[in-house]
Amino acid sequence: MAGPQLSLRVATVLTGLLECIAFSGLIFGWTSLVFVLKSDHYFEDLCEQPVNQTSNTTRHSECSTQDSKFSLIFTLASFSNNFMTFPLGYIFDRLGTTVARLIAIFLYSGATLLVAVSSAGTAPMLFAAFPMLAVGGILFLLTNLQVGNLFGKHRSTIITLYNGAFDSSSAIFLIIKLLYERGLTLQISFFILCTFSIWHLIRTFFLMPRGHIPFPLPSNYSYGATSFLSIDCSRGADRSQETKDEEVRKEKVELSQEANAPSPDVQQETARTDKSDPRSFRGCVLSWRFFWHLVWLSSMQLWHYLFIGTLNPMLNSLARGNQHLVSTYTNAFAITQLFGVLCAPWNGFLLDGIKKKFQQEARKKGFPESMADLHSTFPSLTVTSLLCLSFSICATIPILKLQYFTFILQVISRSFLYGGNAAFITLAFPSQHFGKIYGTAMMLSALISLLQFPIFIFIKGPLQGDPTYVNIGLILFTLLSFVQPFLLSRQWRHQEKQV
Repeated sequence: MAGPQLSLRVATVLTGLLECIAFSGLIFGWTSLVFVLKSDHYFEDLCEQPVNQTSNTTRHSECSTQDSKFSLIFTLASFSNNFMTFPLGYIFDRLGTTVARLIAIFLYSGATLLVAVSSAGTAPMLFAAFPMLAVGGILFLLTNLQVGNLFGKHRSTIITLYNGAFDSSSAIFLIIKLLYERGLTLQISFFILCTFSIWHLIRTFFLMPRGHIPFPLPSNYSYGATSFLSIDCSRGADRSQETKDEEVRKEKVELSQEANAPSPDVQQETARTDKSDPRSFRGCVLSWRFFWHLVWLSSMQLWHYLFIGTLNPMLNSLARGNQHLVSTYTNAFAITQLFGVLCAPWNGFLLDGIKKKFQQEARKKGFPESMADLHSTFPSLTVTSLLCLSFSICATIPILKLQYFTFILQVISRSFLYGGNAAFITLAFPSQHFGKIYGTAMMLSALISLLQFPIFIFIKGPLQGDPTYVNIGLILFTLLSFVQPFLLSRQWRHQEKQV
């Protein structure tokens, strides 16, 4: 690899990491921002009685109508974050990276401007702003996931690292909260966020491809700033994914035959290409593999969304309205989110390391390497389910100090969840359908995530603020996430018996 090309790829990876960690998942820092919004009296006029502004022990704590508005905004934003991934994934697959990123920049800029010009009197503007912010953020992530293709051997690690950075970006709202407590207004903070749109534009045109980054990567592949120097390069970047994969596969087969030695990458790509013909996009989403993966994703995602969206009223309840304690625990939760970028690579290392082991075993036993790649996700899926189960049990126990441990489990579980989701889809389904399948999974899981708002209303209403029975039901729902790894393990054992 030439020096300039290596420098460009390293710059793409590093700036992509920065973009994911600072801008892509802002909406999941909602707990920190709610504290600021309550301090600025957003939706306070809906409270039956004026919120006490003089007593530190009761401020913000006794207005379920206000809490329900914030819960609804987060429900809509988290729903949009997932549901819109499918149409945006389709745009990304069909029109390429540049168009997709320009849409993301437009949504991000519009959202931050709406918040910057909002006030307590125009609080309903938040219903438009935060769904836009969520959709723009997930599109930043989606266009960055392909960057892992630039470093094939570390592909899963980069994918999971970016997903971890997506989780960590929720800490940006903690920074806004801390600056607010030191005198910087919410509006100025969001104006500053809006100015970073210029940086996104620069990165779009000089550090990202016009089309897509193929996998495996052709030896003469160029993109970004270098592609503007050559019309042929830019046209090459816009070719369909199927054509590029087929050409590279044939090239690898020829090189492998000349060397008279089997190539793992060739075997893997040949198996995937042979399978991709009958495996249309429709066939993929109608398969049992996709269905149980959707159950795996949705059951755990609902827990995480409900926890984030209701954490502020939960802390108010456990702290008996003591806002000093609520602020302390809110900061602690946001700080733990910063470590998402450090937790996610563990899942990538687990996937990449175990994949090598199963590939060696598959070659010895004559298995397709695509089967080995798929089975390598079994430990990751199982560990993620165990982490979420442990997190949900701790979140159910109404002990305030225990929530520190709950926060730790939550960030590790969430980092594993989304990194494992993206990695599984890349290994289990044809690469040319990645954007559409990833978007479909996120879209359908979004429909399940809509349950968080009626659950919140049910807890506040009939259950009179006691979430115990709902939490137990959600724990039982989480147990369904173990079906997916069980089926993968059974499929591997069945393959062994046939040999």
